[in-house]
Amino acid sequence: MVDLVFQRGLARVFFGTQLLHDYPGDWKLILLLSSAIIEEIKHIQKSRLALVAYYYFDFKDAAKRDVRGLLNSLLLQLVNDSDPCWDLLSRLHKTCRDGSEQPSEAALAQCLNSMLDLPGQLPTYIIIDALDECPNNTGTPSARERVLDLVENLMQSKHSNLFICITSRPEQDINTALNPLTPPSRRVSLHEEGGQMEDINNFVRSFVMNDRTMRRWRAEDKELVIRVLSERAQGM
Repeated sequence: MVDLVFQRGLARVFFGTQLLHDYPGDWKLILLLSSAIIEEIKHIQKSRLALVAYYYFDFKDAAKRDVRGLLNSLLLQLVNDSDPCWDLLSRLHKTCRDGSEQPSEAALAQCLNSMLDLPGQLPTYIIIDALDECPNNTGTPSARERVLDLVENLMQSKHSNLFICITSRPEQDINTALNPLTPPSRRVSLHEEGGQMEDINNFVRSFVMNDRTMRRWRAEDKELVIRVLSERAQGM
């Protein structure tokens, strides 16, 4: 069964069917921030014990906010560390007249599925960061809906060696799509954790106390600002 992790927020949230996974050498993937996840997985990647592909939905770059950009990036990263994956992508390239034609999104998705189904394929980690930056306000289906459909299809394909981590703010459509894919016991909402709230409070307090203008305010005014800003931050 595919393991899905859904992570949110500034420090973000995790939804997943498996929070810890053991590998030879008692290695454990500790789900922290998305950057920490990547760094931990890279240790396995360097040892040739896993394949890793990472994608960030950049709101500043329209080319990086749709399912085609996601698929292109994932495929290119997987072929970097796998000759069999390279062979599959090369075949797709040839069917598109050696690159003179663009493959369809369906063809790209099928190529990804074929890579994941290769005999003896290594555990494969796909990390999708900032899904909420993928637009959901234009098109039918929208760019975000197509990405969510891809994730759902990957899950339903039941690739035994696939692990997915998604980071996002808890937008309603994202929650609706991803919640059914993982049990509540495997969801960790970091923005609701006490430590997260404490960090936000400490940050706001430090800013207020050290700001050149705010330092001249009355103590009670400073405390009011700290309290209101920390509460309205809602963990973000």
